[in-house]
Amino acid sequence: MTIAKCLDCKKPLDGRSDKKFCSVYCKSAYQYKKNKEKEPTMFVFIDKQLKTNRRILKQYNKAGQATTLKSTLHAEGFNPKYFTHYWKAKNGNVYFFCYEFGFRNIKEEEKYMLIKWQDYMEK
Repeated sequence: MTIAKCLDCKKPLDGRSDKKFCSVYCKSAYQYKKNKEKEPTMFVFIDKQLKTNRRILKQYNKAGQATTLKSTLHAEGFNPKYFTHYWKAKNGNVYFFCYEFGFRNIKEEEKYMLIKWQDYMEK
């Protein structure tokens, strides 16, 4: 008869014959390592990019409204294809948001107009 060993720490197991882990900690650690080896899902990739976009927009928009070069944001890892929602202003300008931080392409220049979400935008 072979003695079963913990799948994570390899210590001998006592108790039930179908037991796989010696503790909840080992079970959690084993699952964490196993999941880390997997390819990231599309959901994980998109979520990571949205959070990156938000961080960059926040960094370059300290005052609530700013203008910055597209190349500056793109060099930091910003990708304008990923946003959470949009808002169309009365003048026709469309702002794309990553959570509460937004941006708009300025067509004549290679710049973005950066803004922060305001309460009046909900109407």
